[in-house]
Amino acid sequence: MKKILFTNLALLSFFVNQAQEVAVVEAVEVEVTEPKWKNSGNFAVLANQSSFSNWQAGGDNSFAGSLKINYDLIYQSGDWSWDSRFQLNYGLSKIKGQEQKKTDDRLEINSVLGKQMSEKWYYSIFFNFKTQMDSGFDKDGIRNSHFMSPAYLQIGPGMLWKDNDNLRVNIAPFTSRFTFVDKEFTKLGEAFGVHQNKSMLYQLGMSVNGYYKFNAMENVNFENILNLYSNYLNKPENVVIDYQLNIVLQVNKYLSTNFTFQAIYDDNAFKGFQLRETLGVGINYTFK
Repeated sequence: MKKILFTNLALLSFFVNQAQEVAVVEAVEVEVTEPKWKNSGNFAVLANQSSFSNWQAGGDNSFAGSLKINYDLIYQSGDWSWDSRFQLNYGLSKIKGQEQKKTDDRLEINSVLGKQMSEKWYYSIFFNFKTQMDSGFDKDGIRNSHFMSPAYLQIGPGMLWKDNDNLRVNIAPFTSRFTFVDKEFTKLGEAFGVHQNKSMLYQLGMSVNGYYKFNAMENVNFENILNLYSNYLNKPENVVIDYQLNIVLQVNKYLSTNFTFQAIYDDNAFKGFQLRETLGVGINYTFK
């Protein structure tokens, strides 16, 4: 009887020790999982310059420069995901004999919070804010915009499809969209869709936001950003389109060639497509 009791106690002690070792291993495995927060960003200063002296074919000396900052912050914990991006672009151009002009001006914040419901689908709520930092002027030299005029804010619940950090689509069928404009621009009539003597326009509609980033080849990176919006309350067929393509050819750690193409269609701002493209070589730094 004593032998049996001793044997059982020995076996119990053995299994307890094994269980403790397994628990320790599992605890270690939990500790070495990927960090909840991930951040990365890109800082670039680009420049283009042309100079002529006794050049018989003609030409004007010119200089153009731009600053680009992108910063991504990603949070992942269990079935929760939070993707945020800050984007700042600003550029100037100066041609000899002419006033300097703004060539790029964009301040934008995107954020999507998701709770996982299946392998790649999440319940989500998204936030988007964009404006410009400096004054803008029309072809006659009259100021027609400045900081927070216009400014756009979108927020709404929806569904997020996320394959990975570089490929995702968010669909928000009930999105509130606010357009803000200083009253100085609506004194004489409508501006950016905001009615005369008003400073805000409210819209309710569907928003679709897509993001796709990939390496086409070694040191050549493509980034695609697409935003679509349809206003249920007025002319839903006139979809607001904002597409941006960024291509970075990395020469080395600090030098790169950057190409940006952007197409915007928003009939509240302009009856047609607004197109912009820039190409420059400059200092580029990517951090993680």
